[in-house]
Amino acid sequence: MGGAVMATLEADWQAELEAWLAPFLARLRRVEQRRWAPVYLQGLLGPGERKSIEPMAARVAPGNLQQLHHFVATSPWQTAPLEQELVHQADRLLGGPQAVLVIDDTALVKQGRHSVGVARQYCGQLGKTANCQVLVSLTLARAEVPVCVALRLFLPESWAADETRRARAGVPQAIALRPKWQIALDEMDRLMAAGARFGCVLADAEYGKAAEFRAGLSERGRLWAVGVLPAQKVYPPDVTLTWPARKPRGRPAKHPVPSVESQSAQALFAALPDEMWRPPSWRRGSKADLKADFAALRIRVADGPETSDAQHLPGGEAWLVCERRSSGERKYDLTNHAEDVALERLAAAIKARWACEQAHQQMEEELGLDHFEGRSWLGLHHHVLMTMLAFAFLQHLRLGGKNPDQRGAAASSISAAGAPPSGCRADPVRAAVPPLPSARPLPPPTMNMAK
Repeated sequence: MGGAVMATLEADWQAELEAWLAPFLARLRRVEQRRWAPVYLQGLLGPGERKSIEPMAARVAPGNLQQLHHFVATSPWQTAPLEQELVHQADRLLGGPQAVLVIDDTALVKQGRHSVGVARQYCGQLGKTANCQVLVSLTLARAEVPVCVALRLFLPESWAADETRRARAGVPQAIALRPKWQIALDEMDRLMAAGARFGCVLADAEYGKAAEFRAGLSERGRLWAVGVLPAQKVYPPDVTLTWPARKPRGRPAKHPVPSVESQSAQALFAALPDEMWRPPSWRRGSKADLKADFAALRIRVADGPETSDAQHLPGGEAWLVCERRSSGERKYDLTNHAEDVALERLAAAIKARWACEQAHQQMEEELGLDHFEGRSWLGLHHHVLMTMLAFAFLQHLRLGGKNPDQRGAAASSISAAGAPPSGCRADPVRAAVPPLPSARPLPPPTMNMAK
């Protein structure tokens, strides 16, 4: 491609970024911050395998390494105003009752022990325990298009209780030891307060296994579908509770007795006959409908008060859903969908969680989410915020700045591989940005719903 054409494409991309970034820059107080934020974003969006500060400065700000380093690592600008604007832009692009909020976490593999929050802990990317930082993530997604709207560092106990390490890394005093599910609920409250619109809340078993998390979602009036462990105990929906007769001597019973014993999700579905399984389709793949065997049973979750024998009494009613994969693996989910919901809708909701994995992978592989080499709390959260902005900008480009309701038939112009259909001319703005995989064509909002 000729130099003049490339210069034109670069100018188009720069103009689009400048316009999109304007409301974010308006929330930064100092001129220097408004100057270096676009430069840092250009470094993340531009070519180059390494997106740490030094190689980015060499590409986009030669001779200004110290200024770029100061902007991200030590400049005391607050992330909250830009995070609020990110929610506004993501909601404008994807928000609405058809959107979902996906709660998950992503790990950044690190060497050493001085980077804030780094510890030996489970790393989902590697599938094992490793030295890493873990970020709790919240992703707004609709029609399989994700925008990550929150990334918060999980602080392990070895860090939360160590005042010396906290002080050295600049961890705010207000940050205490919190389980991941509590961080997720706090961030969801922040998103809702900022005006984010979404329907169902989705999470995997790392979050869904916590009864407090499920209760927190219900207390907030949210529809939810979350993974649970195979050992999750449940009761049949018609279980009854009776008080045992009082004995002549001794204290009266503190808890009633269930009419049947609870059993694990794994045992419940292991005994299910084949005719109870169905293969609903949750979306159209590149060649055919995507299907798997699903079964759903109405149950009462064993998350009520704990009895003297360490068993839990029945709690509220819910759907227990099992996915039976061709490999023999089984996955279990709980959801508070209505009693008359179709199995197709349950399967579609559960499978919508994959969108956050797409976002994490692209932010790490293409935008350098895990390339930050600083050690401080402030620097890390500055970097991950700028990475989220870069990803949101790319999604803005791919959707033409319009949400799925506005796009209509125009969505079909983006192929599954991210290129225009044969015979169509490439969008010059899209062609000028890094080659992240584009979103799949947007289906009609109701394609995954049972008729």
